[in-house]
Amino acid sequence: MHRKKVIIRALGLATAVAFAATSCGPQKTDATGSGSSAPASPTAVASPETSPSGDGKPGDASPSASPSTSPSPSASASASPSPTVKQVMANGDDSELVRELQARLRQLKLMAVAPTGFYGSKTTAAVKSFQSKNGLSATGGVDEPTWKKIQNATKKPTADELRPPTVNEPDAPDARCMTGRVMCISKESRTLAWMIDGKVVSTLDVRFGSENTPTREGEFKVEWKAKDWTSTIYHTPMPYSMFFSRGQAVHYSADFAARGYAGASHGCVNVRDKAKLATLFDAVQVGDKVVVYW
Repeated sequence: MHRKKVIIRALGLATAVAFAATSCGPQKTDATGSGSSAPASPTAVASPETSPSGDGKPGDASPSASPSTSPSPSASASASPSPTVKQVMANGDDSELVRELQARLRQLKLMAVAPTGFYGSKTTAAVKSFQSKNGLSATGGVDEPTWKKIQNATKKPTADELRPPTVNEPDAPDARCMTGRVMCISKESRTLAWMIDGKVVSTLDVRFGSENTPTREGEFKVEWKAKDWTSTIYHTPMPYSMFFSRGQAVHYSADFAARGYAGASHGCVNVRDKAKLATLFDAVQVGDKVVVYW
């Protein structure tokens, strides 16, 4: 009997060690993203995947999408636009012209989210705000007079303005990120900033483990790298893995690219932009610093 207990304990220890070695892989969670370790705030719910810029599609329950309980004349105008005024863009449109509109609205500080090309509730609210401030009928749709005024008030968006390097806005780097070569990973903004001597070289959107399998916080170093790696526990691909903490790694996640913050890792730092991560993988060296913080 004593021998049997010893064997069982040994097997349990071996399993734990194997889990620590390559414990990453996508977790199946509901669409609310409850498995994510990011704070459950309105910003986190309106994730870049469920709505890439947080701009709700028709039926969005966000305050900006909810109709007023006492419709104003402008609201009824939105519902029934004048047939004499040509609509250039409106709620529900999806195009490069909408992306340009969103970039121009960001220049005017009327939108805080990255352009996606989809005209949803946040774009509608931003357009209404612009129209109200400029003596136009606040319909939320872009007619020719509104579009002309927006163009006159802004400059032609650059490529970076149309497609920012990250959907999530990076926050101020942790003090530990200000020296040397470091992957500076913020759980609050859900971004990874590759920094050299205090300067940001590139940024990427990331996600983390769930509450049950959290991504460890602290200061680490890149222990080893593997361009092609598969989790030995979950048998899921982990391309461009950069391991930094007992089996936890920065790596590309096809699940993150597909589902976004509706899912979570088993502790690793998932990246959804494979091309940008490939460039980062080539730049990062074994021994470079990794800082994970709130």
